[in-house]
Amino acid sequence: MFNSFALTVTEMGIGKIELAIIGAVILIFPILFIYASKNLDAKGVFEWMMEKPNDWIGKK
Repeated sequence: MFNSFALTVTEMGIGKIELAIIGAVILIFPILFIYASKNLDAKGVFEWMMEKPNDWIGKK
């Protein structure tokens, strides 16, 4: 029975360029995701609230 199993990066067929791309995505994606979701969420909610201000819960 195997106690542990691992493949090296070269055995998986991942080269230096692929590793650089994966590393860049790992670093850039969370930053851009947080930046975009913060701006889009606030803007979207504000526009939704301004479309029908009389339909808010508690206004009726």
